[in-house]
Amino acid sequence: MKQIRRLLIYGSLVLIALSMIIPFLWMLSTSLMSELEVYQFPPRFLPSTIKWSNYLEAMSLQPFGRFFLNSMIVAGASVLGQLTFCSMAAYAFARLRFRWREKIFALYLSTMMIPAIVTIIPAFLLINTFGWVNTYWALFTPTVSSVWGIFLLRQFFLTIPRDLEDAARIDGASELTIFLKVILPLSKPALATLGIFAFMGSWKDFLWPLIVTNRIDMRTVEVGIANFSNLYATDWPHQMAAAVVVMVPVIVVFIFAQKYFVKGITMTGLKG
Repeated sequence: MKQIRRLLIYGSLVLIALSMIIPFLWMLSTSLMSELEVYQFPPRFLPSTIKWSNYLEAMSLQPFGRFFLNSMIVAGASVLGQLTFCSMAAYAFARLRFRWREKIFALYLSTMMIPAIVTIIPAFLLINTFGWVNTYWALFTPTVSSVWGIFLLRQFFLTIPRDLEDAARIDGASELTIFLKVILPLSKPALATLGIFAFMGSWKDFLWPLIVTNRIDMRTVEVGIANFSNLYATDWPHQMAAAVVVMVPVIVVFIFAQKYFVKGITMTGLKG
């Protein structure tokens, strides 16, 4: 019975893994097909002739160099902003004592129940009032802080022993010094996790950049991929080739941050 149960569990896990991997493999296969081959019936999973030229053509049909630059600037500003503002707010909610701290945090946390789509119109009206349409300010300003990021870092800060802070205060350290020299170095795993999610959230964002930009030179990579679709047809090979290229920075950042995450865990904690 144990072996049958184990086989069922492993079989279920394999099916779940395949359901997640197959769409990416199909995307990769489509990016290497000709346009006519994509519409064949029955559909082909593997291309009859591999067309590596689809990648070069996809990058040249749209100004993806500019798209990548815009996305890197926006994602970098989003990561830097969230690591800065979320960590400071989380430290205040976790360590500083002030009136109505818990109530303010609960009220702040309750904003997570508001659907993001509801805030798009008010946010756009503010951006338009500031005259920031078609600027980097419009693209990254709404993403420089995150309620989820504050909650994540606050919960992690609460696990850090207060003895370390008390020892630093005895040595004459200020709150800013404790925050920079004690709390942040011990919070590398949480900071790395927040950085990953901030980068991925900003990199794959489509709707907000589409709304606040109407010039081609201010588009991001996700909007650039959508440009291969029009009212009458979709250029699937080039669109999938562009999507594969756009995925590369996310994979690289995740691999790098994963190593940093493990390193942060090994360096975290008290040493006797």
